[in-house]
Amino acid sequence: MKFPRIIILQVLLSLFAPSGVLASTGLTVNAYGRDHVSLNGKWSAIPDLYDQGRRMEIYKNRTPQGKTDFYEYSFGPGCMRLNVPGDWNSQSPELKYYEGTVWYARPFHAKQVAGRRRVIHFAGVSYRATVYLNGREIASHEGSFTPFEVDVTDMLAPDGENLLVVEANNRRTSDAIPAEAFDWWNYGGITRDVLLLDLPEQHVADYTVRLAGGSTDTVEAEVLLSQPEEGVEVEVAIPALKNGIRLTTDAGGRATGSFRVKNLKLWEPGAPSLYDVVVRTPSDTVTERIGFRTLGVDGTKILFNGKPEFMRSVSFHEEIPQRMGRACSVQDAEQLINEAEALGVNMVRTAHYPQNEHIVRLAEERGIVLWEEIPVWQGISFTDSATLAKAQRMMTEMIARDKNRCAVAFWSVANETRPSPERDRFVKSLIDTVRSLDSSRLVTAAFDNVGYDKASGTFTGSDNIPALLDVVAVNKYMGWYAPWPLAPDKCIWNFAPDKPLIISEFGGEALYGQHGSSDTASSWSEDYQEKLYLDNLDMFSRIPNLAGVSPWVLYDFRSPFRFHPVNQEGWNRKGLVGDRGDRKKAWNVMHDFYMSKKRQK
Repeated sequence: MKFPRIIILQVLLSLFAPSGVLASTGLTVNAYGRDHVSLNGKWSAIPDLYDQGRRMEIYKNRTPQGKTDFYEYSFGPGCMRLNVPGDWNSQSPELKYYEGTVWYARPFHAKQVAGRRRVIHFAGVSYRATVYLNGREIASHEGSFTPFEVDVTDMLAPDGENLLVVEANNRRTSDAIPAEAFDWWNYGGITRDVLLLDLPEQHVADYTVRLAGGSTDTVEAEVLLSQPEEGVEVEVAIPALKNGIRLTTDAGGRATGSFRVKNLKLWEPGAPSLYDVVVRTPSDTVTERIGFRTLGVDGTKILFNGKPEFMRSVSFHEEIPQRMGRACSVQDAEQLINEAEALGVNMVRTAHYPQNEHIVRLAEERGIVLWEEIPVWQGISFTDSATLAKAQRMMTEMIARDKNRCAVAFWSVANETRPSPERDRFVKSLIDTVRSLDSSRLVTAAFDNVGYDKASGTFTGSDNIPALLDVVAVNKYMGWYAPWPLAPDKCIWNFAPDKPLIISEFGGEALYGQHGSSDTASSWSEDYQEKLYLDNLDMFSRIPNLAGVSPWVLYDFRSPFRFHPVNQEGWNRKGLVGDRGDRKKAWNVMHDFYMSKKRQK
């Protein structure tokens, strides 16, 4: 009897430590680069406010067989239809604020084929997902922003006519990540692509291809097969450079090696260079565009390819404000990245969660550095070991998905968490998790506990975590949540002075088109926001270890936190761009600042 495959995904250690730590993420690397059929489109949907669907066995989709039979549900004609990928909140007025369960269903055709595996890959379901195939529960996953998949080969219907059902639930709970309160919209649904992968029985399950530590001309590769098998020949090649290596797997189905390359053009911020990399075995071939670059820290400087780089960043949510819904397509990614690029950035902070692969890959193609983080954001249950395990799994899944993306330079473990012994242990465990999986990138976290100390006359703070990080980041809303204790040009900073410091958030709210006093926060005016930005940039210029800035935020975004009936109406108005795509006056301030930094490079 055959059983569903469990993929043991190889996640590599640091370039400076032995490889070979396995993480059971169950993911096939580079899912979009495999033979697949899209399962996107219109899905039938049943909202389940009182969570009765399991009791009623909705997932079996039974239909009346006799005169006395009836069922109080149906995925048939007349059923609600929702777009996948997409959130349910923006597709139905009745579901705008809905938090709970929605059952999704769609038929698809697939039969068992000798020597082939069929795997359903979910790029993201918010927040909890339970998956059923042909009336049988086959998988579950928690977390909106990382992928999961299940091998369905041995569960396909003999005639090839299958029914896939997904129970999606976005209810906020204290043990979730993020927890019960967070400053963005709680979109629910199958919010990212669903793919039916078609793979050889023995295929490439995972690989990592990157520069060897300390080198600019030596590429190292590690490849893992889906099933342990010794003696399988594996080729890793870069055709454009007419170079590569032939390897042989060990008893675990893993092959490792390195090779020198000539004329390798390194990927740089603003000057991307990507190569088609081919990984080939006798039964499988995978091609992926991969870039090569070095990354490090020298004192208070961040180095790309050995050269200091000031991070000209901005954050955005995975949201299209004009549609008031999740960004989920290539076209959506282009809108977000295009606007960030126009601002003059060389980095995007994908706050506060790993965003979809369309955004990540497009940023890399455009030469934009990425900061990725998991949504450990205030209110997390730091005393709960189960919550820590979830955070570690999310971190592992994020790294597993994007470890071949050279644009990703920063793994962030937390945002705006308050110091305490419990929080320190929690965050330190996440840092240890990252370093055990991939210390070839820089580890960071964003803090909001820096304040003005009258005794020393400086902006400073006390926290145990910055000492454990490669790069320290601070969210500081001077002029908005905190009044100026003295003039901006008199402000002196002394926080993590021996490390690179990024101002990861600053700004204030303004309603596009509203004008008023530039010295009155309650004017909610573009004029006040513009002056606030100028004052903050003046202060930042005097931070000796400043390595980058990242205003909050690119676009206005939806948030139930925001109650003001005139100026907010359920929107966080800190955007440099309004909810209809109009640029505010502060956008020009940041654009001019970034252009000046670019010229100084």
